[in-house]
Amino acid sequence: MEDHLIIAGHSIKNRFFLGTGKFASYKLMKEAIISSGAHIVTVALRRVDMQSSHDNILEYIPKECIVMANTSGARNADEAIRIARIARAAGCGNWIKIEVIPDNKYLLPDNSQTIRATEILAKEGFIVMPYVNPDLADARRLFNAGAASIMPLGAPIGTNKGVCTRELIKILIQEISLPIVVDAGIGRPSHAAEAMELGAAAVLVNTAVATAQDPVLTARAFSLAVEAGRLAYRAGVVASKDKAQASSPLTGFLR
Repeated sequence: MEDHLIIAGHSIKNRFFLGTGKFASYKLMKEAIISSGAHIVTVALRRVDMQSSHDNILEYIPKECIVMANTSGARNADEAIRIARIARAAGCGNWIKIEVIPDNKYLLPDNSQTIRATEILAKEGFIVMPYVNPDLADARRLFNAGAASIMPLGAPIGTNKGVCTRELIKILIQEISLPIVVDAGIGRPSHAAEAMELGAAAVLVNTAVATAQDPVLTARAFSLAVEAGRLAYRAGVVASKDKAQASSPLTGFLR
């Protein structure tokens, strides 16, 4: 049975999304993208230099990838909207990840400003992927605002702590009829598999890959973990039990 991820009418070939920050070089980043087979790649606008092919990150992203610009650095909805419009004008296309983060200490998103930016940009034809704290009421507001997916954080950005918000993410998966993409805080391939086993549509990772000892191999490991987690979800993961239960029956053999 086919299992396609569809976002805004587009068929996404890989449920592992890769961020492009913190890599030691663009060459290494490109190798990691290819190794993972990532189809959606996020890019911060400040790293797009249309005046230079050598320093322009877009030149190092495989042509078959979907480039999703993010509004990193935006502190409110107006700044996010401006960054999105500039990104489209710079050739990054209509895919945009909304990040509105006024908090410099914990880097937590501002849901209300994100909702406002989503509504305006969706009306302008952007495919909007908002990064948010996992809140059901706000997720419903984003759905009504025209979001193409919801991207709840697993843990604060760059912490590598895993799916700390798993119970809240499960609620979004159950109640929101949009792809739920777990973003931020994923530190190990096992964390990615866990998110997928919950029923997440995809996982976005950046820091854990870019800062690994071997980013290329790590990217591949994450991609495989995402695939395995999705297969486990579709197969039906066995529930945990409080008491031991033999895998082979003990009765009959000793009679």
